[in-house]
Amino acid sequence: MEVGVETNAKTPTKKVHSFSPVTGGSPVKYFGISHHPSAMYGDNEDPYPSLSDFHDYEPNLEFDDTELEQAASTAGGEDEIKVFDYLESPVSDGTIEENFEEELAAAPFISEPDSITTTPLQDEEDFSDISQHGIVEVVGDDAYGRKIIVVVACKLPSNKGFDHQRFLRYLLYTLDKYVEQDYSLVYFHHGLNSKNKPSLTWLWQAYRAFERKYKKNLKALYLVHPTNFIKLTFQLFKPVISAKFGRKVMYINYLHELNQFIRLDQLTIPQIVLDYDQQLTAKSSHKAVPYPTINNTGSNNKASKTPLDTQQFGVSLMFIKERNNSDIIPPIMRQCVEYLSQPEALATDGLFRRSASTILVKECQAKANRGEVIEFNGDFHLAAVLIKAFLRELEEPLLTFDLFEEIMDFQKLSKDERGPIVKQIILEKLPEDNYAVLKYLVHFLSKVMDRADLNKMTSSNLAVVFGPNLMWSENLKLSLAAIAPINQFTDFILVHQDEIFLI
Repeated sequence: MEVGVETNAKTPTKKVHSFSPVTGGSPVKYFGISHHPSAMYGDNEDPYPSLSDFHDYEPNLEFDDTELEQAASTAGGEDEIKVFDYLESPVSDGTIEENFEEELAAAPFISEPDSITTTPLQDEEDFSDISQHGIVEVVGDDAYGRKIIVVVACKLPSNKGFDHQRFLRYLLYTLDKYVEQDYSLVYFHHGLNSKNKPSLTWLWQAYRAFERKYKKNLKALYLVHPTNFIKLTFQLFKPVISAKFGRKVMYINYLHELNQFIRLDQLTIPQIVLDYDQQLTAKSSHKAVPYPTINNTGSNNKASKTPLDTQQFGVSLMFIKERNNSDIIPPIMRQCVEYLSQPEALATDGLFRRSASTILVKECQAKANRGEVIEFNGDFHLAAVLIKAFLRELEEPLLTFDLFEEIMDFQKLSKDERGPIVKQIILEKLPEDNYAVLKYLVHFLSKVMDRADLNKMTSSNLAVVFGPNLMWSENLKLSLAAIAPINQFTDFILVHQDEIFLI
């Protein structure tokens, strides 16, 4: 039942919508802004994904420049503000609650270009002053085989000495390395407060800076521990946010919900975020689903299970070799490579950059671990994801932990030094079995590169996809500082494979 309060044109119109929660929760109010009565959100609007006991709503309007112009010209006092009820996480962290309603209602829409979107990003630009804070990190892949980029709000320093414009350039610089493949973005909101939060004008500039190339392959945006501020901000920008982008946004109220999509043990979650999640869980009526014990170094303390004799995922190359008639090439890799060596597969656009159904991936992994043959049924992306998943889940990376520091120094080498050093690393320092698997993989990837005119997978694109799956540090966290040398090292191997590997 709805209760409407009629007022004059200058006074906000209040509407209260009642909800019937499945489980407990406390109602709070949020604002939505419309520029015309016909833009009011009706009861027929479909909810977009939410993992808790409440639903928020996706936008109905596609992104359009004319809408931006209209928003900029009509965002004055004639806007009609409506208030709705919804169910939120039962605990509020108290951050960013100071006058947020007034700030959102008064936030300006900016239609003119800004320096963030008009100044080209330079590969050699030094962002060490921003990266040192650890606000943005790139970790492993999610359950769908998509690269994970993590943004942590509590690591944002005070506004007094922090350049948010430069931070946005750094974020775009980071995403530029991954926007050509499917990726997921995780945002930990807890810890954002009045001292370190960016202005709403900046948030609007940030949304505009993320042009289509950044949004196209973003498959999921997980907003962890959302507060009223996030939901109000989304409602403010709702008229100019595309419906397609809105469907990618998912509110995550508890970490155990996020664990359904991303292994938490590969994330470096700050202790204050872990503590806050425990407070939320303790005060809610939900029973937390158990997930691997994690700490703030990203290590996994979960006791390992005894693997099957036919196990292939999550074990070592030696384990597989000893149970595979001494054949060092793992059966799952051989089956996937042979399947993808078909001409039709090699010509597939975006091969290795696209994700696959997580259900199918898990089913195929289970079959491989039982020693069963996998039926791909024409799904080339499934086979591609399984290769990456196999490499990513090895007990030790294919290029080994011991070689991590040497590979990190690759960028420091001169062009003349790179060839001899890489040969020494691959031929002399890489274990024999690892060398054989790497050679097998690179030989196959050369076939993929030969069809780059069709599949768009050049050596650099393949390096971005495979680099982080061939090398990582022992703490499981792949920092942004490590990505560039790993990718460049991988690209060098792909380009110069004929000179590196022995026939």
